[in-house]
Amino acid sequence: MILDRIASPADVHSLDNAQLVELCSQLRESILAYCSREGGHVAPNLATIELTVALHHVFNAPVDKIIFDVSHQTYAHKMLTGRAAAFTDPARASEVSGFSNPRESAFDLFSMGHTSTSVSLACGLAMARDLADQDFRVVAVIGDGALSGGLAFEGLDAAGELNTGLIIIINDNDQSIAENHGGLYQCMAQLRATGGTSPNNPFRALGLDYRYLEQGNDVVELVHALQEVRDTPRPVVLHVHTKKGAGFAPAETNPEAWHHVGPFPLDANAPASAHGSGATYAQITGTYLMDAIQRDPRVVAMSAGTPYIMGFDPQRRAQAGRQFIDVGIAEEHAVTCSAALALAGASPVFGVYGVFLQRAYDQLWHDVCLNSAPVTILDFGASVFGTTAETHLSFFDLSMVSNLPNLVVLAPCCQEEYLSMLNWALGQRALPVLIRVPGAGVISRPDLAPAAPVGPSAAAADHATTGPATIDWSRPAYQTVRRGERLAILGLGDFLPFAEQIADAVLDELGFSPTVINPRIASAIDMQELDRIAADHAALITLEDGIVEGGWGQQVVAAMAASGMRMKCYGISKAPGFPDRYQPQELLAKHGMSTAGILADVRTMLGL
Repeated sequence: MILDRIASPADVHSLDNAQLVELCSQLRESILAYCSREGGHVAPNLATIELTVALHHVFNAPVDKIIFDVSHQTYAHKMLTGRAAAFTDPARASEVSGFSNPRESAFDLFSMGHTSTSVSLACGLAMARDLADQDFRVVAVIGDGALSGGLAFEGLDAAGELNTGLIIIINDNDQSIAENHGGLYQCMAQLRATGGTSPNNPFRALGLDYRYLEQGNDVVELVHALQEVRDTPRPVVLHVHTKKGAGFAPAETNPEAWHHVGPFPLDANAPASAHGSGATYAQITGTYLMDAIQRDPRVVAMSAGTPYIMGFDPQRRAQAGRQFIDVGIAEEHAVTCSAALALAGASPVFGVYGVFLQRAYDQLWHDVCLNSAPVTILDFGASVFGTTAETHLSFFDLSMVSNLPNLVVLAPCCQEEYLSMLNWALGQRALPVLIRVPGAGVISRPDLAPAAPVGPSAAAADHATTGPATIDWSRPAYQTVRRGERLAILGLGDFLPFAEQIADAVLDELGFSPTVINPRIASAIDMQELDRIAADHAALITLEDGIVEGGWGQQVVAAMAASGMRMKCYGISKAPGFPDRYQPQELLAKHGMSTAGILADVRTMLGL
């Protein structure tokens, strides 16, 4: 096999056209086999195999700098840069991450995993090159909806003013994770339809040179196009039309479903659900919101390129009509647009991964919280049990949002609480609300269910009056799950079951039953309940599914500093850096959150 002889891009330089075509075929077969075993980004990687081979045939990496936006489509790049064995040998699969990582290889320039950064990074590299009077080429590869991100526009705008060599390759496969949205993509559709000759060209309008290639999955044509722009003295856009999922019929037919999948049989026509047959919070949310949308024309479901996390598949998106809005990968716009919708009388619900909400922190602070805009934000994946790649860690959210004035931050532990909180958030008009969607899976706790009946059928048809029985979740009211003695254990959200587990272990090992508290709110402290605890307990511990520094637990401990109680807050510490591809239970134990570790601490705290 040709692939077996590729140790570095230098081995790709000398291949003739027929060998390049065969190499692409071998890469496609290997990547499909790898994804079937390990899971991964199937459709994006199949779309860019020919482009990646052509890049490494024409350019001299790592002297020439190639940046892949997001870098989820770099499997072929990794295989051509000395890491093929990790994709072909199951025993070595853990040697590579799913994204660009300089610790793996000098061919990976940056740790990456978020969208829209490549053009700005390329601008910086080109300017640094010129400042040092060096001579190398800089290439940014951007696509899969990344152009809808605001940072991509900023980078393109700056690039248009550079008077130096810079190559920006637009990988245009007609898709983001779901379909693309926005006027830019209408312009790109016109460019595709006219072979790049449409006068409505946003790249030329920004001062960039432009070239179009229709055959984006033809490695020979790509080589010719790259050779033509390789030594450009000015910033140039090479717009290539690729096919998402190219070479794998199921992914070509349904690229959204095959964007990122778990392991699958190679003869599968559709990927298996990542969540098995059980209920998910995506399904629960989608069912609730569709019911609310049908009852009330003011309810709007907002997405930033990830509608599936809210349970909005193509059918639901069509049914919701104008009450579903996907802004593309543009969280900043989504948050500010939601603020205006809310202040104008609508009831927007923005579903977003916690790790991507970080991009909109200023908008959350300035446009939502400062204006007390009654926006509901559903914070998905914010858990140690969420995505474990270092680029996609979502457990920094509580330290980021829980200290913002006016924002009610709620942490349900079960589906009953989640639906009650969502129902209340949609029914009130006074404050913005962020609900931290449980990340450890759906559990039902009728014993903790709010007094008022909640669920999709309770979605408020008239938001001015949601009924007297509805709980006001903005008021801190900790729930005592077990009344005990000596030690109080506060388990926030996902970690309430863990708190109960610790309480059981304390009873078994130490002979007394501690108090267990379900806080439910992370943005305010229930001082009345904490004062009751301080009156007849000697120690208190907090458990949270997030970063400990600046988190909820430290707020509790600070509030009780004068109580004389012995206290300890448990969470993930920032000290070791960003954990990567961890096992959740191992990470928790590393940070002291194992039953044995906490029992040892309790013994010390109580002098046992």
